[in-house]
Amino acid sequence: MYHARIIDGYLLDWSRKDTHKPLLLRGARQVGKSTAVKHLGEYFDNYVEINFEKMPSYKKLFEGDIDVRKIISQISIIYGESVIPGKTLLFLDEIQDCTDAIKSLRYFKEDLPELHVIAAGSLLEFTLDDIPTFGVARIHSMFMFPMTFDEFLAANGEELLLKARRDASASDALPEPIYDKLVDMFRTYLLVGGMPESVAKWVETKDYLQCQEVQDDIVVGYGADFPKYRKKVDPELLRQTLRSVVRQVGSNKFKTGDVQGYKSKDVVSALELLTKAGLIIPVTHTDGNGLPLGGEEDKECRKYLILDTGLLLRMQDLQLHNMSQTAQFILTATVTELVNKGNLAEMAAGLEILRYLEPNVRHELHYWLRQAKNAVAEVDYLSTYGSRVLPVEVKADTQGGMKSLWMFMRQRKLDLAVRCSLENFGSFEYRDTHGDDGQDGIAAVRKVVICPLYAMSQMMDMIQE
Repeated sequence: MYHARIIDGYLLDWSRKDTHKPLLLRGARQVGKSTAVKHLGEYFDNYVEINFEKMPSYKKLFEGDIDVRKIISQISIIYGESVIPGKTLLFLDEIQDCTDAIKSLRYFKEDLPELHVIAAGSLLEFTLDDIPTFGVARIHSMFMFPMTFDEFLAANGEELLLKARRDASASDALPEPIYDKLVDMFRTYLLVGGMPESVAKWVETKDYLQCQEVQDDIVVGYGADFPKYRKKVDPELLRQTLRSVVRQVGSNKFKTGDVQGYKSKDVVSALELLTKAGLIIPVTHTDGNGLPLGGEEDKECRKYLILDTGLLLRMQDLQLHNMSQTAQFILTATVTELVNKGNLAEMAAGLEILRYLEPNVRHELHYWLRQAKNAVAEVDYLSTYGSRVLPVEVKADTQGGMKSLWMFMRQRKLDLAVRCSLENFGSFEYRDTHGDDGQDGIAAVRKVVICPLYAMSQMMDMIQE
């Protein structure tokens, strides 16, 4: 059974445009790229899939001079299925195994623009590094991630719950029974994660242990890929660096010295490769004085997220050998404990922020960090709202426990922020007597919108209320 994805709409829109470039679907292994393309194929008269890993003989069709019409004719004959421009979706999967096929994509746009072509592959980013000018302005990219919480709810048949949540707002909070159910579902989502195979196993069995078996297979599969990076970085360094990221999730800055036995510059190279593979996601410090946020970023000051909460927990379990205690905490902790203790809520918020952004460009996450002697201040994420910087804090504390947020807002003269927690919908205003908004000493009034972690897709709508 196919579980709907947010990217389905973007793929369908691409397919219906009068003019469309060949599409490159990018993302980590096992996030559902191939399945989403096959689902799109149902809207076409014909669907033809070439998997270069399973069918290496097709590589020969792309060797030598590139004549896309001749290539399509040969594919039709060998595959036994007509490739008809305007009626056929051609999917070139595991395209990283055929560099010539990647290079040919630009010619599909130039010589056969009416044909719908999508390409995807594992570790594709490494191959693209070797041919950086393969299709500038002639190929369109989309970026895909594991399933969001909204997608998880839909996969579990909770459309009515989704609707009730979408109807709620800061001024119209959820009834307690619906709120309780959303919190329980979010706890489950943290454990199951958003990898499509794990979600499908949960929908089928409602058995955490079977989901963990799926997650174990995915983690092992990622490790098995490391020798493929051998020309770039020692596989053992990659393993040690990934383990270090797992240990340091939730810290305010990644410390390369935690990866013992390797030079800092080598660890940085390993981090770059793990980022390209989609296994980790950097969150970069920026001063946040204005937009764009990347204009003041410091790439030497970063923290990292693992691509999926379920995979993070499995990797932590494998390191700590204490699976049951982690699951018990997530399922039984109070909402305050779950948000304020440990690193999971902060990471989940960052992943949700990223996954709800449109997939047509590669987005970056930022945060703010002030390190002074005996005093560290941090705002978990910095986003944007219109032409303004929007600080986002993941916390379940009272107003008085948000000193870093107040400091940042005061220094940047901001009057709006978001607090992500497992509270109900709401908002509050804070009269900041320690600073003013620049108007004759009048104390600044700062508004904080409470966006529940189970409603991150509604964050931008909430701040417009």
